[in-house]
Amino acid sequence: MKTFFTLFGREVKSFFYSPIAYVVLFYFMLLAGINFWFQIQIVNGYPAELTIVEIVFAQALFWFPFILSFPLITMRVYSEEYRMGTLETLTTAPVRDWQIVIAKFLGVLFFYCILWAPSFISFATFHRITGDSAANSAGAYWTTFLLLFLMGMFFCSVGCFASALTKDQIIAATISFSVILICVFLPFLPMVMNITSPAIRDIFAYFSPVQHMEDFSKGIIDSRPIAWYVSMTALMTYLTLQVFQYRKWKA
Repeated sequence: MKTFFTLFGREVKSFFYSPIAYVVLFYFMLLAGINFWFQIQIVNGYPAELTIVEIVFAQALFWFPFILSFPLITMRVYSEEYRMGTLETLTTAPVRDWQIVIAKFLGVLFFYCILWAPSFISFATFHRITGDSAANSAGAYWTTFLLLFLMGMFFCSVGCFASALTKDQIIAATISFSVILICVFLPFLPMVMNITSPAIRDIFAYFSPVQHMEDFSKGIIDSRPIAWYVSMTALMTYLTLQVFQYRKWKA
């Protein structure tokens, strides 16, 4: 375990030694703050039946910085190591391949959680000022952040897999962005194609992060999305391990 935590600490430190981490953190907080402020202004303009959590997280302004954050924080995880040649040095140390892969994944996930940490302050302040009668969504806070964590797990694993495929960070970012974009918007295909079959719509809704957010932001916990994100995270992490081992032995 000591070896694993050493690797994990190395990955976390590598984020804060890189200027891009602070750029991503700044712009993510800026866009998230603008989204929160904008939705509050809308609520102040007219009465709304939705809670502040539903209003903030169920809008298009939320999805733009959310989707964009993953390629930015994951594109250098393996690509930079390949380019600098430091991965070969790391693999000669007495560590196992799975420890390297898991440590890198958890390092990215840890930084992703840091991105969302200021949001707790925004909602806590709003909840404090308005009171329970105005916010009426204390339970929805935790279910929504649970879903953000689950989606973050999956999309971080997608980004790590994309980074493991290539030495070029831009290509890695493009691959992960494309895959995540498909995961988010592909479930809207039946609506775009005007498919009216309830069975097909239900199948696509099962994979829809937007639909999941609509449910969880209301305080509804559905075990199916939990199983989906956990299983897909495990699958992508396993594929990342296979790619990592292939590139390692090929080199």
